[in-house]
Amino acid sequence: MSVTQVQPVVAPKVRTRTNLAHPVLLLFGIVLVALNMRASLAAVSPLLGEIQRTFGLSATASGLITTVPVLFQGLGAPLTPRLTRRFGAEKVVLGAVLTLGAGILLRVLPNSLALYAGCMVIGVAIAVLNVSMPGLVKREFPGRAAAMTGVYSTSMLIGATLAAAVSVPLEKVFGGGWEGSLGAWSLLALVAAVAWLPQVLRSRQERAAVAAAPAGKPVEGVWKSGLAWQVSAFMGISSLMVYTLIAWLPTILVDHGMARGEAGLVFAFSNLVQVAGAFLVPLIAGRMTRQRGLAVSMAALNAAGVVVLLLAPVSGAWVSATVLGLAQGGSLGLALAFLVLRTDSALGAAQLGSMSQAVGYLVAAAGPVGAGALHQLTGGWELPLGLLLVMAALAAAAGWGAGRNLVLR
Repeated sequence: MSVTQVQPVVAPKVRTRTNLAHPVLLLFGIVLVALNMRASLAAVSPLLGEIQRTFGLSATASGLITTVPVLFQGLGAPLTPRLTRRFGAEKVVLGAVLTLGAGILLRVLPNSLALYAGCMVIGVAIAVLNVSMPGLVKREFPGRAAAMTGVYSTSMLIGATLAAAVSVPLEKVFGGGWEGSLGAWSLLALVAAVAWLPQVLRSRQERAAVAAAPAGKPVEGVWKSGLAWQVSAFMGISSLMVYTLIAWLPTILVDHGMARGEAGLVFAFSNLVQVAGAFLVPLIAGRMTRQRGLAVSMAALNAAGVVVLLLAPVSGAWVSATVLGLAQGGSLGLALAFLVLRTDSALGAAQLGSMSQAVGYLVAAAGPVGAGALHQLTGGWELPLGLLLVMAALAAAAGWGAGRNLVLR
């Protein structure tokens, strides 16, 4: 394994598109798949209190509803490269989307074991998509990988925003049951699977083109690379902050006296603002030779949003939601952009993606359950939020290293 300084950090100009389907169809499929990758998680948060009461769960056990999918994202990530080598990225993405839909339905069965089993299935499915999509984007859009990463990450957050905004209204549509509200997201997975079918069908006809597409050389010793660990740490710590607030932000606001409906709107608004950060930051990152300042800025914004949430949880809720939305969306977009900016091939992006998502989501899994346990222990949210400030400082340090003008080879 070697690390090489480059000027500037851009995707190589080698033509690697396989032309599996028309670019518009491909883009449409990528967007619909990405819409699913956060929706099933964000839909839970506004309904967490109802789920907790249904099964009589403690705060720690409730945190596991968000933690288990994140944990299994980390555990499932290393399996994906083997799957894509054996079956092809197109078939793997289709299988993962269908598995995601099945996990969503399993999660709403009237049994607490099914609830957590569904969370496991959802986590593995999202892990496969998390690792497959960056490499596929780099392969199909080699000259615009950073920009397409922005489109992909933006679509993820649009799905999360929709889920957060309509979870409570959907609950009313289904007669007051959270099960119908959560289960409805399996339909989005089915739509995405249908939209992705042209890629799978065309890939059967274009096997020679796929085999001829230069995927690039593998990165030797990626797990021994300090740069790869810094990218992984930035993704993991940033994700820990995101998933902690996905799990608990509405509950924090309600515990401080905000109405549940308004808390859901604040949470949805924060997800909506993330869209701007997720779209713009990768575009900016792709035009820079170093992204150190950008990474530190995202960590600083995260810290600022948490401070507002600590000092004025209700009166400053909309301000906090805005700042956190920009920071969290930007951090996600930058973390995904690092996968294509710190590598020089689709294969390298997939390798770094597998490592960073495995490490990152195992780190992130500690956030929701840890915050729930600390809240249960102390009876307040000051300590969990204070620890998020420490996490922001660590994210800044990791981002400073990950933002160097280097490429793994």
